[in-house]
Amino acid sequence: MADNKIHIFDTTLRDGEQVPGCKLNTNEKVELALRLEELGVDIIEAGFPISSPGDFSSVNEISKIITNASVCGLSRAVQKDIEVAGEALKYAKRPRIHTGIGTSDLHIKAKFNSNREDILQRAIQCVKWAKNFVDDVEFYAEDAGRTDNIYLAKVIEAVIKAGATVVNIPDTTGYCLPHQYGEKIAFLVNNVSNIDKAIISCHCHNDLGLATANSIAGIIGGARQIECTINGIGERAGNTSLEEVVMIIKKHKEIDFYTGINTKLLNPMSLLVAETMRMPVQCNKAIVGSNAFSHSSGIHQDGFLKEALTYEIIDPVEVGAEGSKIVLTARSGRSALAHRLHKLGYSFDRNDIDALYQEFLQLADSKKEVMEDDLNTIANVYSKAVPA
Repeated sequence: MADNKIHIFDTTLRDGEQVPGCKLNTNEKVELALRLEELGVDIIEAGFPISSPGDFSSVNEISKIITNASVCGLSRAVQKDIEVAGEALKYAKRPRIHTGIGTSDLHIKAKFNSNREDILQRAIQCVKWAKNFVDDVEFYAEDAGRTDNIYLAKVIEAVIKAGATVVNIPDTTGYCLPHQYGEKIAFLVNNVSNIDKAIISCHCHNDLGLATANSIAGIIGGARQIECTINGIGERAGNTSLEEVVMIIKKHKEIDFYTGINTKLLNPMSLLVAETMRMPVQCNKAIVGSNAFSHSSGIHQDGFLKEALTYEIIDPVEVGAEGSKIVLTARSGRSALAHRLHKLGYSFDRNDIDALYQEFLQLADSKKEVMEDDLNTIANVYSKAVPA
């Protein structure tokens, strides 16, 4: 079963922190790193050490206090970057340097003004430099999503030969469709002769809203690591959402994968990240949004009250949420009204509910949501109007 373990690589503290306005100080990063380790992530990408003294300090301090997860530092394919990353990680019990270079023709020509052969040699060299500092080296082929598969396979084979233990296949711009990304991973599995000596990693962006779907397609294709962030935060439209891929893997037994994540900590972790990074979670966000377990349509409410599985595929307790909510609106039905009144301690029969429902609808048409105080008012007025 070990081959079916999906390693969760969390980059909330690196790629997630690149969101404008979400800068973290060292103390905040350390606190989040400790909570990520408690959550059960396998690798914590703690930062980009050469980018600033603050980031170097954060990676260094996180390296000292994390005991179970690997601690990872990002670098470019530049010797100085790698040396600084190695220094920042010197206290880590399981250090990893994450280094690499763009491999798509667009990056090679527009970004580096170079050619494929030169990029291949630079890729090999950066892995060799990193191996001087750590045993665990992850190579990223930036913009792999738009890289020619034959050339990508050539690069991946070369960097594994040079010592890479993980090969990251980023869909940097979120361009791939799920079948395209899955086929790209499968192509590498079938065409890189030494692929068995490394773990393939998915790093997908959400520019077209496909990051989660692409990551799942990637593991089905043969990848065994997913790079993700809490709440899906990250550059531009964000990264793969950790909570989404973890729960997809947990719920879809037919794909036969598992993670080491304690899912009951997902909602508390989401809230902590949102508060610390000052980035609220959209209310309809899967798994951790405030409406993820809320029901307001009468048809849905009636079905849910009869059997929760009719409209909830996840028990809120599984992900550390407070519980399901019946929200009363003009779309709500009698069963939802009766349920909420019963929770408030009222005992009304079906005839009472029929009468109350008309009062309820008049109020609901004038408000977005009927609240507890409104229900008490309606119930009390009705009780006084009906002889005991």
